[in-house]
Amino acid sequence: MNRAQEKSIRVLVVEDSRVISDFITQVLNADPELEVVGTAANGREALEAVRRTKPHVITMDIHMPQVDGFEATRNIMESCPTPIVIVSGSSTRDNVSTNFHALEAGALAVVARPQGIGHIQHEYSAKQLVDTVKLMSEVKVVRRWLRPKQMPEPPGFSTQKLSVLAQAPVDVVAIGASTGGPLALQTILSALPKDFPVPVLVVQHMTPGFTQGFVEWLSRSSGFPVHVAIDGEPLLPGRAYVAPDNLQMGVSNGHRIVLTGDGRENGMCPAVSFLFRSVKAVFGQQAVGVLLTGMGVDGVDELKQLKNAGATTLVQDKESSVVHGMPGQAIQDGAACHILPPQGIAKALRIIVSP
Repeated sequence: MNRAQEKSIRVLVVEDSRVISDFITQVLNADPELEVVGTAANGREALEAVRRTKPHVITMDIHMPQVDGFEATRNIMESCPTPIVIVSGSSTRDNVSTNFHALEAGALAVVARPQGIGHIQHEYSAKQLVDTVKLMSEVKVVRRWLRPKQMPEPPGFSTQKLSVLAQAPVDVVAIGASTGGPLALQTILSALPKDFPVPVLVVQHMTPGFTQGFVEWLSRSSGFPVHVAIDGEPLLPGRAYVAPDNLQMGVSNGHRIVLTGDGRENGMCPAVSFLFRSVKAVFGQQAVGVLLTGMGVDGVDELKQLKNAGATTLVQDKESSVVHGMPGQAIQDGAACHILPPQGIAKALRIIVSP
């Protein structure tokens, strides 16, 4: 009998506050497919509970006594690998940035703690946690050791083929990502030279309130200049611009950032589709479009339009994707010029965008 037939995804809740632990347990157990099989109040208890309860997925707090969430995540991924979702109770910049460091230790996602019962956002935020836990429970994780700062470049590249594909000078790189995207983006930006000759535009599906902290983590951990985009600012080479909360990001004919409250596309705001469509209209074949790991189809049609316009399109491969929904659909629809892991995408960008 498979997990869908069992209708039981086993969850371990790691949280030092008993009140919050009980609340998260209540939210998760309210879904018929989820069963909280244990709780732990710190990282030491968490490791013991993982061995005892064998959960399919773990929700993890960061700030705990004795052994915190970072150390717990590292220990679990080194000894008994299990999908881990960081549940953040704060949207302050420093705390959110701190939470993203757990991705480097092997956690798969960071999600906001649901609002309390009676709050106007309770149902939405509870559903976001439940959906993330379900999705991450299906991810196949492997034993994780601390990775080196520089990942080895993948073999098998045809430099000549990549150079030929860039039929026109490249003026911009546009990247779309969702679940699993932060670590993929970190890998790519870390491998780009600091004098990268074009701007990089990024739409990362993100919980509102988390974007600034995410950007600060990404900038510090990658060493590449990253900031939240500002309406009207000029596009500069060697900079990455991340779309802010609840605004669509595009570009103008004068090569400036355009932010607009035009509403959701594919259920998202910001949406990858909006960015890719705008980049195609302004840059055409002088763009590179990149679609990374994530659930859904946001940006798939628009990536194919970029390809049809003569732009080079790069799509993350299945093996390295946390969720292969967006890139998988792009591959199926013929929207990808190249299918690569993140370090391969970085190498391709260095070749294609060479001055």
